[in-house]
Amino acid sequence: MSEPTTIYQRPAELLQALVRFDTTNPPGNEAACIGYIEGLLKSHNIETTILAKDPNRPNVVARLKGSGKAAPLLLYGHVDVVTTVGQQWSRPPFGAEVAEGFIWGRGTLDMKGGVAMMLAAFLRAKANGLSLPGDVVFCAVSDEEVGGTVGAQFLVDNHKEQFEGIKYALGELGGFTMHISGQRFYPIMVAEKQICAMKVTVRGPAGHGSMPLRGGAMAKAARLLSTLDRKRLPVHITPVVRQMLETMSARLPFPTNTMLRQLLNPMLTDRILDVLGSRGRTVNPLLHNTVSPTMIEASSKINVIPAQVNIALDGRLLPGFTPDDMLRELKALIGNEAEIIVERYDPGPAEVNMGLYETLANILREADPGGIPTPLLFSAVTDGRCFAQIGIQTYGFLPMQLPEGFNFSETIHAADERIPVRAMEFGTDAIYKTLERFGDA
Repeated sequence: MSEPTTIYQRPAELLQALVRFDTTNPPGNEAACIGYIEGLLKSHNIETTILAKDPNRPNVVARLKGSGKAAPLLLYGHVDVVTTVGQQWSRPPFGAEVAEGFIWGRGTLDMKGGVAMMLAAFLRAKANGLSLPGDVVFCAVSDEEVGGTVGAQFLVDNHKEQFEGIKYALGELGGFTMHISGQRFYPIMVAEKQICAMKVTVRGPAGHGSMPLRGGAMAKAARLLSTLDRKRLPVHITPVVRQMLETMSARLPFPTNTMLRQLLNPMLTDRILDVLGSRGRTVNPLLHNTVSPTMIEASSKINVIPAQVNIALDGRLLPGFTPDDMLRELKALIGNEAEIIVERYDPGPAEVNMGLYETLANILREADPGGIPTPLLFSAVTDGRCFAQIGIQTYGFLPMQLPEGFNFSETIHAADERIPVRAMEFGTDAIYKTLERFGDA
């Protein structure tokens, strides 16, 4: 491996180094990876701060001083990754091999690739003596994949002083090429949905399994699950999704443009989604509050008919909606026969601050003149929801120029996760330009 003090000049090589740390979460064990990042920062005479709830799962924070003309900018990313258990990989998931123009390995997309881009741009700014419009804070965290309890949430709860005055942040997930009907779009994530986890309970008479009964708790659970499988919650057109679909429809040919515009008519939305079938799977959750049944608990013995059945629902709320909205919509769908309890709610900001958006969009337009930036609502969650609690607007901005036919959403978290080698330079350059220009916002 090349000298660690200059590896930032080769973002792809830096990514390889990060991937080779097995930070599968759980258990995480991110300490060695965070230690490597800290070592690179220190080798450039950048002061670092290690903050940890668990010594094996630390977080590192570093800062470059700016002129003070602009509020500080935060660059943050997580180094933990999801499991590879049960997946059939064609190359070792922690080998970081380069083949066919890609770096292969767990975390190349989510999100060690992004951390490597940010770190490379941050170190380049230091080495070049870049005149920054404001301070730039770099933060590598643990534990995003399992909730951020010892990562971003720990920092927000216990070390707000590290982020004082920050308005905008760059994080996951956005800036990658999305090919549609011959056009290249670059979605920039500006909002994400909110977690609203629930438990639904239905009850009925218990009994012996040798004496069948009809209409009991299991039958009620079956009807409930069937309803959730067949029907959707009401349509809601949020401002970010409206802007996204209008931007895309304006640049796409018939009939795709017409179908996208019709999605914005609540009277037609669900009919169009039915016509799209599996092709509409990614846009469906952007237009509804959603629930996905994920776990079920009934009898503990095969010969006992259960008196109650518990169903876990992974609920996701659109920005600006509350658990009360979810309960109202869900009860209208499944009726009052079931008891519904909200077990976890992670609120997100109701309003989006678009102040940095045009700066980021212009950087992408320059990098790919044929590309079309568009705002994105993410259907899942990131550490952005944690930083939103202290007033920081995250932009998912990890630019990657991806080849046509490469499906980002189906490759992330999957076997053979990989990123084009050239995408690492593309993203690093875009983030470096952001460090030059974030004062324009």
